[in-house]
Amino acid sequence: MEALKISVVVIYIAILLYIAVHGARRTRSTSDFFLGGRSIGPWISAFAYGTTYFSAVLFVGYAGKLGWSYGFGTLWIVAGNVLVGTLLAWVLLARRTRRMTTRMNALTMPEFLQARYGSVALKRFSAAVIFLFLLPYAASVYMGLSYLFENVLGIDYNLALVAMAVLTAIYLVTGGYFAVTLTDFVQGSIMLAGSCLLVAFVLSRAGQVSGAGMAGAFDAVRGLQVPQPPNAPPAWLGLLSLVVLTSLGPLGLPQMVQKFYSIKGEPVIKKAAVVSTVFALVCTFGAYFSGAFTRVFFSAERVREIGADNLMPVLINDFLPAALTIIILLLILSASMSTLSSLVLVSSSAVAIDLAGGEGRLGEKGSTLLMRSLCAVFVGVSLLIALKPWTFIVNMMALSWGTVTGAFIAPYIYGLFWRRATRAGAWAAMLAGIAGSLGLSIGLSAWWSGSVGKPFSLSTPWVPFAGAVSMLVPLAVLPAVSFLTRKPSPEALELAFGEGEAVTPPA
Repeated sequence: MEALKISVVVIYIAILLYIAVHGARRTRSTSDFFLGGRSIGPWISAFAYGTTYFSAVLFVGYAGKLGWSYGFGTLWIVAGNVLVGTLLAWVLLARRTRRMTTRMNALTMPEFLQARYGSVALKRFSAAVIFLFLLPYAASVYMGLSYLFENVLGIDYNLALVAMAVLTAIYLVTGGYFAVTLTDFVQGSIMLAGSCLLVAFVLSRAGQVSGAGMAGAFDAVRGLQVPQPPNAPPAWLGLLSLVVLTSLGPLGLPQMVQKFYSIKGEPVIKKAAVVSTVFALVCTFGAYFSGAFTRVFFSAERVREIGADNLMPVLINDFLPAALTIIILLLILSASMSTLSSLVLVSSSAVAIDLAGGEGRLGEKGSTLLMRSLCAVFVGVSLLIALKPWTFIVNMMALSWGTVTGAFIAPYIYGLFWRRATRAGAWAAMLAGIAGSLGLSIGLSAWWSGSVGKPFSLSTPWVPFAGAVSMLVPLAVLPAVSFLTRKPSPEALELAFGEGEAVTPPA
């Protein structure tokens, strides 16, 4: 069975590499490499959004660790991810984003901010934020995937990390966004099927393990009181922080917003919104609902022994049928590869397009070559971070999402809809989000470590709270500063909100 599992993974990887080579034939420009030429249809757009949103961090780190901590309370996270992170994002942002970025000839979030607020410095600063702070998120995805490979396939953690990093680099450097979108539908289909099967088999096995059937399993999940760590936030506040963090995050994350740039046209948005919402419901419910039953399968002593981040991999390997573990393995591999692809593309574009000048300075071939090279660099740095066995995979993702979304959510959303939003307001909101995320995370970690007598560590349970606050504060900072500063010029407003032909933003 181990040989069969490895064979299935090898076949899956071979298919990805074949698609990457096929995608390379359609990649002739920076726009092709990064956005697929803005020609992506509704189903592919929807699956691309969902597979980027949900990665190994969800199915490995979040599902098990949070399911053990909060039980069925994690279904509030499901509601937030589906209604806010997916449905509201498509309904509120997709049409306006596609229209304005096409008019501005903006390929990236930093280019949009430059054109909207008339600031080259804002573009360059935004690019640096993207490249630096998406690194820990990519590392957390690699870590989650490697934990799974180690527990299910028996492959050494470091070897799994290196193998996945090499695959990601080859896949992306070769095929670009076309390769990503061509596989998203296949990967998304695997995720949907795997999520449904995961719920069905976990329910069945939980009933057997509880000794009292499914009713006994549900009672065990509801009845177990898991003690919170010393000086941790109250359970309701910790859960609310995670709902805000994971639901508002997609409204400001560049790798999520990119999906709206690349859609074929406005008519596809309604269908894509429906498909994305159903996809999000199935995947998040499958992960968090199954994760809650870790309370049935593991004792507190066993959780301390294996670590909360490893609960789902161990559950999958020890309690589910061998054939199902292959499907779940492909589910998490699919989710992770798509997420990593988007992270690497967005981060490499931040340097190649926004800092180096893209095709305007380097030419078509030079810009595309630089972006391909930077994809490899980003993967390499992410690998170096992940090779250290950090003990806070959930917090690595929380720190990354909190900082990046805190920086962009207010300038992006207000920039789309509010004419009065000013350059000073955008700068203030961005700095408030970054300072809030880093300052609160470090400050609360220092306080918590001292209060429990441990060395300083970002493993504190307060990091998700810091991330959630850093997303909300900029939404109040930008309008406050904008009202106190000079209105945008008529030329800037015409560039952003006019109805004429596409305009190239000032260099």
